[in-house]
Amino acid sequence: MPTDGRSALNWNYTPEQIDSETKAYVASKKQLLDRIAALSDSDATFDSVIVPLGQDENDTSTTLGVVTFFQHVSSDVALRDASTAAEQTLQEFEIECGMREDVFKVVDVVFKKTDRAALAPEDRRLLEKIHRDYRRDGLALPKPQLEELKTIRKRLAELSILFSRNLNEADVDRTFTRDELLGMPDDFLEGLETKEVDGETVYVVTTKYPDLFPVLTLAKREETRKKLNIAYDTRCKENIALLEEAIQLRHQAAQLLGYPNHAAFVLEEKMAKTPEKVGDFLSDMRQRLLPLGKSEIETFKNYQRETKQDLGEAPGDGAIYSWDYRFYMNQVKEREYNVDDEAVKQYFSMENVTNGMLDIYQTVLGLRFVETKDAPIWHSEVRVFEVWDSKTNDFIGHFYLDLFPRKGKYNHAACFPIRSGSLLADGSYSTPVAAMVANFSKPTPNAPSLLKHDEVTTYFHELGHVMHGLCSQTKWSRFHGTSTENDFVEAPSQMLENWCWEPEVLRGFSGHYETGAPIPDDLLNRLTKSKNVCAGLFNLRQIFFSLFDLSVHTQAGGKVDSVALWRSMREDVTLIRDVDSSAETWPAAGFGHIMGGYDAGYYGYMWSQVFSADMFYSRFKKEGVMNPKTGHDYRIEILKPGGSRDGMEHLKAFLGREPKIDPFFKSLGLN
Repeated sequence: MPTDGRSALNWNYTPEQIDSETKAYVASKKQLLDRIAALSDSDATFDSVIVPLGQDENDTSTTLGVVTFFQHVSSDVALRDASTAAEQTLQEFEIECGMREDVFKVVDVVFKKTDRAALAPEDRRLLEKIHRDYRRDGLALPKPQLEELKTIRKRLAELSILFSRNLNEADVDRTFTRDELLGMPDDFLEGLETKEVDGETVYVVTTKYPDLFPVLTLAKREETRKKLNIAYDTRCKENIALLEEAIQLRHQAAQLLGYPNHAAFVLEEKMAKTPEKVGDFLSDMRQRLLPLGKSEIETFKNYQRETKQDLGEAPGDGAIYSWDYRFYMNQVKEREYNVDDEAVKQYFSMENVTNGMLDIYQTVLGLRFVETKDAPIWHSEVRVFEVWDSKTNDFIGHFYLDLFPRKGKYNHAACFPIRSGSLLADGSYSTPVAAMVANFSKPTPNAPSLLKHDEVTTYFHELGHVMHGLCSQTKWSRFHGTSTENDFVEAPSQMLENWCWEPEVLRGFSGHYETGAPIPDDLLNRLTKSKNVCAGLFNLRQIFFSLFDLSVHTQAGGKVDSVALWRSMREDVTLIRDVDSSAETWPAAGFGHIMGGYDAGYYGYMWSQVFSADMFYSRFKKEGVMNPKTGHDYRIEILKPGGSRDGMEHLKAFLGREPKIDPFFKSLGLN
């Protein structure tokens, strides 16, 4: 396809420009929808209705990608505010567009009279998706039911905001003496607020993650961990009522639309397709992981006896509780693998890791990266790379790396697709643009930026999403890159994480930041062996969250006692007890995923992990992790199609068969 050659995006915006471009887009899209709505049944065809809708998405991809991106990266607060306001305007407008009954009537005419089998596969998918979107928004319902659905959806949006706000604003803490915090490092204690109680200095520990996780991981006294964990699991009791109301309303909405339950509604658009398939998958995974989980619990119990003996504490009831999980997992990691994160990171400087990673992606995927020093950027620390096909020399697109923290910037690691690849009206191809945004530690006067191994893995994973966007080539922007089913989207990047556990790969981009010496074999071996530390219990925990999520969204009538259900399922699935008889807790009040877009979708993490293992162990591990032929197949069959066909079709094409779950268990050392 000829490309449009627009490689450099403009980042020289004012808040007023963001506002005016957003308004111009809204006005133009409204005119388009009005024109379509005015068509007679005889004039309504695929070319007069569906093509203009798809073309509009293609043509506006760049504008919308840029104006909504500023909120995450700009150092100018006015630009960030304008970008956030633009995103809100666009979201509200998209909801309004999705409720245009006059447009749906015309789309419905086209859907019913078009010979779909005669369309090219990606065109057929576009027609089916546009029609399904309207139907899932209830536009095929009689007026009274449609109004009821709108009321339910509005209330669900309110419940989600309230649930999230309660969690964000929950200000829960507990105080501990120095002795109660035995095992905590000095630098952690120095960062805590202190106060005097009865002439003794006590430390204030909150239930926010930067306090919670270190204490649950390192504090030796069980009573300390228990006290903080129970404080965490008794936050926001009011969220239980919000959660249960949301579950019931989701059920009602699904039934209005003709689905048996909310899970069936959600899964229709996923790779898994049905609740039954997800349930069978989770049950199978659970049965296979139970023996490993049970043996890990026995290891925990041995360490528990030793720890209590060393501290002179009573033996307790011998159960492993939720406040023990992180502590004994860390004990296993330290004692059995002896991996010191601080020692490891001396060998992974940002420069070495970045160069090594880019070399791997170039070799495996058949790409060539050229850094451009004169392209416009939004901050001086940002790097820009052009991407070319190493065989054909075709220009593919470009990507940005924005890797260090600064004030007002997005504070996690993520890939942002800024422009989708797509075919423009003039026949040229709009090349994709993506950015990787992260917050790795900055260089200091004495040392470069150094990455812990889990940060190296995060880097590789997010850069994998960037490669997905760049290697994808679709006609319609809505199918480009990572616009796949939600339960497939993580699989390509999870697959690429495996390179971070391959000794020869790690050796290749390691080098002590002072001496340049490669990472010692002994340290490298301990690190790579620690990959599957407590994998049985870790994965059973993921299965529990997934089963709880699936269960509440398939309950008859949508009625659920979430506290009782959580308690009955927790130990049964995870082998870990939630609480002893001394306390009442309601952990579901803090299960943010279920109210934040992952409802009936939490299983997707495990689902994609299993298929990523199949891709890696069945092809790359057998044929060579740096094998360009395997990499080419991966690029063509997994990355290139984006969401233009089902993820299951990608997998079958790459694997040459239906995907299996066995390689995942092999990766854990299980048969």
